[in-house]
Amino acid sequence: MASASPARVRRRLVVGLFVLALLGAVVWLTLTVGNPFPPRTITMATGPPGSSFRAFGDRYREVLRRKGIEVRVIPTKGGVENLTRLRDPRSGVSVAFVESGLTSRETSPDLVSLGAVSVEPLWWFFRGGTSPRSLVGKRVSIEPEGSVTRVLARRLLALNAVDESSLQLLGLPPEQAADALRRGEIDGLVMLTSLGSPVVRRLLVADGIRLEGYPRADAYVALFPSLTKVVLPTGVADLARNIPPNDVPLLAVEASLVVRRNLHPALHYLLLDAASEIHGGPEIFYQAGRFPAGEGVNLPLSSQARQFYQSGLPFVYRELPLWLAGLTERLLILLIPLLVVVLPALRFLPGLYQYMIEHRIYSLYGQLKLLEEELEEAGPGPAPAHIAAALDDLAKRANHLSVPLLYAQRLFILKSHIALAQEEVEKRRGPGPGAVPASAPDHHSTLSSVPG
Repeated sequence: MASASPARVRRRLVVGLFVLALLGAVVWLTLTVGNPFPPRTITMATGPPGSSFRAFGDRYREVLRRKGIEVRVIPTKGGVENLTRLRDPRSGVSVAFVESGLTSRETSPDLVSLGAVSVEPLWWFFRGGTSPRSLVGKRVSIEPEGSVTRVLARRLLALNAVDESSLQLLGLPPEQAADALRRGEIDGLVMLTSLGSPVVRRLLVADGIRLEGYPRADAYVALFPSLTKVVLPTGVADLARNIPPNDVPLLAVEASLVVRRNLHPALHYLLLDAASEIHGGPEIFYQAGRFPAGEGVNLPLSSQARQFYQSGLPFVYRELPLWLAGLTERLLILLIPLLVVVLPALRFLPGLYQYMIEHRIYSLYGQLKLLEEELEEAGPGPAPAHIAAALDDLAKRANHLSVPLLYAQRLFILKSHIALAQEEVEKRRGPGPGAVPASAPDHHSTLSSVPG
């Protein structure tokens, strides 16, 4: 068996190198572009001590630690500060709890929501006979600057025509405010947190402390759609003592788990899976399974969150380690479109390859036909010199043409037809001294044998 020609070896080498380069590019894209490996540590902004956000943050830290992710929990003054930290890429915060009504997709384009996770009522606790209608000169804590509580409390005071200068507004954190209220150091406090907050639980059953409701809650909701109405049932805090003594209508907001848009997709899924475990149970104000909920509230849901709420946790994240799941997902994202293009191309390539090989042979046949027609038009006598030179060049090109074995017979026939044309040119050079003139050639002999 004859060895492969140098040209064929070079072509095979080029094809092999191209395939290796393509595979290498796919692997490189998978391993390097767009943060292929999720970080092992993330920072979550929560809330002040005693708040439900702070308790939720501790739960997330426990759940994600089982997945190999360390959650760095940062206590804050509340949702306003959480939002500020999230918007600032230099803060290092990538996850936080944010209440509805604080932002929008236009004002926070770099943030996305993983869905609503809880309902946060706005609690008003007072000592003795103090009430919102007799606040003049009273000392009331509405939490520090940076909390949503402060924003909502001042808004409600303004709606009820209460001049802030007529009372003392303090900025104590929930736990400090609760202790100060029980000791009589302040007359009232306002805080936005869930019923599960330890501070709320203590104040509901504390002697001398009364929870104030919102008899016109429906009106507030109509004026501010970001608010919602919930009802604390009679006796739910202490059935034996019938606390509270009647149903208490409350105003509340929904809290969402918000992340920076560039947070690794794998962490979106892990946070959503943790949210199902942490927030999926029942509470006084909603049934089990209500949260997490695929509600963007004021921010759009991330693409991972939309997929999670439609079909659950993807298979790769259920069955594979985190790092491998992320790589597998990226490979699928890259390979599936590639296969959509490659598979149809594989059916088309054999025909294209055959056309390219045959074109190389028949292009030389086309040139040979033109030369033979020109030789025939020249008439009897010596052939023009350029025809002989063109035939010699054509013969060289045919000899250097490398084709697969399947097409070797066609190439052999081409070379034979070129040789016949060269013989015809030699015959027409004219007889030498004493030679007998040759008979007129049959110019159609070679053309008639060209393969169709």
